[in-house]
Amino acid sequence: MSNVNKVVLAYSGGLDTSVILKWLQDTYQCEIVTFTADIGQGEELEPAREKARKFGVREIYIDDLKEEFVRDFVFPMFRANTVYEGEYLLGTSIARPLIAKRLIEIARETGADAISHGATGKGNDQVRFELGAYALNPDIKIIAPWREWDLLSREKLLAYAERHGIPVEMKHKQGGSPYSMDANLLHISYEGRHLENPAAEAEEDMWRWTVSPEKAPDQAEYLDIEYANGDPVALNGKPMQAAELLAELNRLGGKHGIGRLDLVENRYVGMKSRGCYETPGGTIMLKGHRAIESITLDREVAHLKDDLMPRYASLIYNGYWWSPERKALQVLIDHTQAHVNGWVRMKLYKGNVIVVGRDSKTDSLFDANIATFEDDAGAYNQADAGGFIKLNALRMRIAAKLHNR
Repeated sequence: MSNVNKVVLAYSGGLDTSVILKWLQDTYQCEIVTFTADIGQGEELEPAREKARKFGVREIYIDDLKEEFVRDFVFPMFRANTVYEGEYLLGTSIARPLIAKRLIEIARETGADAISHGATGKGNDQVRFELGAYALNPDIKIIAPWREWDLLSREKLLAYAERHGIPVEMKHKQGGSPYSMDANLLHISYEGRHLENPAAEAEEDMWRWTVSPEKAPDQAEYLDIEYANGDPVALNGKPMQAAELLAELNRLGGKHGIGRLDLVENRYVGMKSRGCYETPGGTIMLKGHRAIESITLDREVAHLKDDLMPRYASLIYNGYWWSPERKALQVLIDHTQAHVNGWVRMKLYKGNVIVVGRDSKTDSLFDANIATFEDDAGAYNQADAGGFIKLNALRMRIAAKLHNR
């Protein structure tokens, strides 16, 4: 179909990419390299290897990227307290630049002249994968089957898979197609089926990581998180690597029904989309990070971060992780974290994350001698506030005199 000789396919082994593998072979008559990223989706990855071998793939990459994912992508994002449209913790979005990076690396290693992905022509992921790929290799060719073929429904994909002997797991118990799902160490997402009706409540048995708050333990659980330079480094006094720490937060949060989200969001391509998300560990991390910043960050620095955060969130959501503006913002954000050190104590209870304490032995800006309601022994002269207030009111007083004549 073109002069493509070898393609690196981002391959999960699921329905979409299994069909794509066969379709690429038939349509482009080219050699395929499969790349499966282990970013903590919690699934057995060897079946993906076996499926790829079944269709004659000789070069199969299954890479454990969990630590890199959390350390170099999730943690930097959480230093900014990043939330998209007030609610979404960007679990899918933040995984895409890492996958794009590895696709380009593998293409270079194997001499491939193209990459391919399973993102649809309606979604955000096509933009994220391809912006990342072009930023890292401006001459790479990209094949996006959903923008080329006529298999434009999950039912058609299932029929194609059946015709070509491609095994499909997780058919819905009622006989329909499975949810469109994405999972990694930060979250799991669900789209499709009756979730396409924004008025319909999600089925309880859809959720995989979290118990319902109603069924969560009746006893609250306390959790201490230690921070160094804005990143969590220990839980309850136990030092942990990044991926291990997030996995444990997911376990704790899931146990207590924390981190469920039902959201209608604005996709970059222009449409609204309804999705459900489970982000138990991320929900705890966000609350904890804001708590440690509350005592270690200067007021104006904290407010500046809050002003910049929606722009930073949009850059990640829309696929601009590798852009110069995101990198510039990251330098600023990381600079603010030099003194974000200390610990936060939280109470986990029936879907809630409640901050109950925070302290920093080296970097706390909280001065009890000044903030006290008791006698401060002259640490703060309350009379100074009168002049402060009058100067800040000056422009309003001048305007009031002018307009109230």
